[in-house]
Formats: sequence, C-alpha cells, structure tokens
Amino acid sequence: MTAPIIRVLIADDHAVLRDGLRALISQHGDIEVVGEAADGLEAVEKIAELRPDVVLMDIAMPRLGGIEAALEVRHRHLSTRVLVLTQYDNKEYVFQMLRAGVAGYILKKAAATELVSAIRAVHAGESVLDPSVTGGVINRYLQEGARGEPEQRFDQLSPRETEVLKLLAEGRTNSELAELLCLSVKTVMSHRANVMEKLGVHNRTDLVRFAIRAGLVRVED
Repeated sequence: MTAPIIRVLIADDHAVLRDGLRALISQHGDIEVVGEAADGLEAVEKIAELRPDVVLMDIAMPRLGGIEAALEVRHRHLSTRVLVLTQYDNKEYVFQMLRAGVAGYILKKAAATELVSAIRAVHAGESVLDPSVTGGVINRYLQEGARGEPEQRFDQLSPRETEVLKLLAEGRTNSELAELLCLSVKTVMSHRANVMEKLGVHNRTDLVRFAIRAGLVRVED
C-alpha cells in the first residue's frame, strides 16, 4: 500500500531559501511542495486555500510574523501542522511558538535528513523539538516550577508509562521510542495518551515540566 504524499507549504521571506527547500524536498517521493509564501499573511491565505498537511514556517517575516501566523492558523481551526524552521534558538521564541500551537521547532542549521524526518514526524502527529533548544525548554520549566505549581501524582503511572514520559521529555519522537522500547508506534502513542490523561496535560511541553518535577529529567550545568 502506497503511503500518502505529504503536502507541504514553504513560508519564508527569502526566495533563495525557498528554492533550496523546494529542491531538497523534491528529492523525496513521499513529500510534495504545493505552494510558497513570502510573508506570514500570505502563508495564512495559502494554508486556507491549499490546505497543506505541513507548513514550514519562518519566524521573522514581513506583514505578519511566524508567531502571529501560527496563532491565526490555530484560531481558524485549520488542520495544517506548523513546523517552525528558523535561525533563532532563543528560548522566548521557542515558547511563544509552542504556545501558538506549533507541532515542531527546527533550526535552519539542521541537516537535511533531520528536516525531512521532522516533516514526516509532524505529519504523523508527533511533536518535534530541535535538540539544541531542548535545554532552554527544560530550564524555563525549572524556573516556572519554583512558582509553586501543585504537585502531581506520578505514582499513578506504570513503570512503562514512566519510561515513556522520561524519553518524551528528552525530546524523543514516537518512532524513536518505538525503536528504543521494542514497541510499535501505535503502542507508544497509546502509552503517551495514557500518560497525558493521567497527568491532566495536553501537550509535550507540559510533559517536560512534569518529568522535571518528578526528577526523571536532569539539567546539566
């Protein structure tokens, strides 16, 4: 059975970069570039018109920035998954984009194979966070954890669910978890859903915070 083609929109104000991304993506038979946008406003309009599966979204763009564009996609209840592709590794940008509902955050310095893998992962419903910004996410939640959030009960998680939580908080994708734990991706996703339900969280970044509070993830100095 042939896998469905992943339809991608590229939103970046640099034409040379858009051309390069199009050429790169065109080398993979399961991914197709269906459109381009030179600014955030055009990106939102193209997303509404073309309904791509994934949009590669830059942050700094004319007329409407990537953060505002991602929020607009969310407010319009469009099903397109937003994968941020940017040069900025500033933790504030990361958090603003995560709050805007993006599915992934990748730096432009990432290898081509990493970008293609991120597109596939986001299309499959996974969340992707560039390893170079993961430390900033963890540190931010360590700071927020000192504000007196209510303690969560981690003892309700099974040993396998605790293991899944730890690996997710370290930035592993569902596919990587499946390989590491010798499970199917479907089983991993089931464990992940159970963890989120038991902890009362709704996104990966909250999972990171709870893993830190439980001492499952450590931050090196």
